[in-house]
Amino acid sequence: MKNSATDWVVAYIGLGSNLANPVEQIQAARTAITQITGVQELAFSSLYCSAPMGPQDQPDYVNAVIGIKTDLPPIDLLRCLQRIENDQGRVRKSERWGARTLDLDILIYGDQMIELPDLTVPHVGIAERAFVLYPLYEIAPQLQVPGKGAIADLLEQCPMSGLKRL
Repeated sequence: MKNSATDWVVAYIGLGSNLANPVEQIQAARTAITQITGVQELAFSSLYCSAPMGPQDQPDYVNAVIGIKTDLPPIDLLRCLQRIENDQGRVRKSERWGARTLDLDILIYGDQMIELPDLTVPHVGIAERAFVLYPLYEIAPQLQVPGKGAIADLLEQCPMSGLKRL
């Protein structure tokens, strides 16, 4: 079910990949996201390389953030993103923070704070993850993260920790 035509929301999606040519995975995901009915791209960050969270016996990640305007409710947007992950070979395992072809996370959905079984927005780790904050700041430096404050302030508390712009 869509929001009414006047209910466009600005949202930010984190993209990450460390398998099967990560740069191509991110580029293909960007294209797929922009082809979702009810989604328009507003901005796309540079690509960043970061060490993996969790198990270190996996390749480094390539990360980016896309800013979109959408009239999809957040849970519908999530389902579309999960379909893209699956289409690009994502295999969901019980292991947390394992290697993956593609990971798409709704980071921010307007000014909403959402707590659902399948979706928490803003994303739980947004304030501590350099690979999210730096690309997000690049495309939305004035952003206020609901319940967390100004992105510029969050960035000051989050060192780059080896994050590199590609």
